[in-house]
Amino acid sequence: MTENLDFTVAIPTYNGESRLPELLERLQNQLHTENLTWEIIVVDNNSTDNTAKVVQTYQQNWRCPYPLKYCFEARQGAAYARKRAVVEAKGKFIGFLDDDNYPVSNWVSQAVAFGEKYPKAGAYGSQIHPDWEIEPPENFQRIAPFLAITERGNLPLLYEASKKLLPPCAGLVVRKQTWLESVPDKPILTGRVKGNMLTSEDLEMLSYIQKTGWEIWYNPEMEVSHKIPSSRLQKDYLIPFFRGIGLSRYVTRMVTIKHVYRPVALLVYMINDLRKIILHLLKYRFKLKQDLVVACEMELFLSSFISPFYLWKNGYLKKNKLSNNQVL
Repeated sequence: MTENLDFTVAIPTYNGESRLPELLERLQNQLHTENLTWEIIVVDNNSTDNTAKVVQTYQQNWRCPYPLKYCFEARQGAAYARKRAVVEAKGKFIGFLDDDNYPVSNWVSQAVAFGEKYPKAGAYGSQIHPDWEIEPPENFQRIAPFLAITERGNLPLLYEASKKLLPPCAGLVVRKQTWLESVPDKPILTGRVKGNMLTSEDLEMLSYIQKTGWEIWYNPEMEVSHKIPSSRLQKDYLIPFFRGIGLSRYVTRMVTIKHVYRPVALLVYMINDLRKIILHLLKYRFKLKQDLVVACEMELFLSSFISPFYLWKNGYLKKNKLSNNQVL
């Protein structure tokens, strides 16, 4: 599909009927977009609720100069939904908002302005503030960034490849051409689905973009509020969540490392993971059962250590041997 718009807002959603209205209201009230051409695409990722009807109702009453579109992606997983959005998008830039991400009134205009100002930026993330339903534990800031909370100050920041740090896909803007040039057609990680918390599909995608030489930035002017329900602060959610992040790590760690160096890199990572596990045990051995944050960190370290074995055993690495760019 040819690019003929400045910007596409892409909203991947699964059972988002209760969360979408506020987001669509925010997007109807974007400021300083008079001179921009843009669109909104809701990608329904196989929802079983009334997501489609909610979007249809908005479409029937839509009075904005920019269109609101709907498409259905049956393959479950955020990576599939985002890929579908890229295929459908007409914008030069594509801004991804989850259905619980609520942007400030100048988010779209700031997103386009940043991309035009930084032509080497292949992707750039928002400043994301938490909107807690209940107050988290005092030490929760240690793991808060894993919930797509990104507050890195009020100046633009370049994510350097050597630091192994990347923004979440929530509130992320990607050049469409960059995605098409850099991201494999069939990634290994596809996102959490029922019965499988394997995640980090956004980091895999960004690692490929960074690997091809594009810059990745943090843009504090693109501010987003991330609504976090109390259920996401419960042990039943957080432990599998961190397990999924850890088990995915072999993929995200190896994308940018040449094949010849991967055995050495794997050994270094495993030694470091083992060191973290031992130090964590020594420091917090009496808090592992009572302290949720400590338990989440331990789950992350343990899962990171076993990640390559888990992925190989479950066929993630075998079935994706499509090319030298994709073999991990």
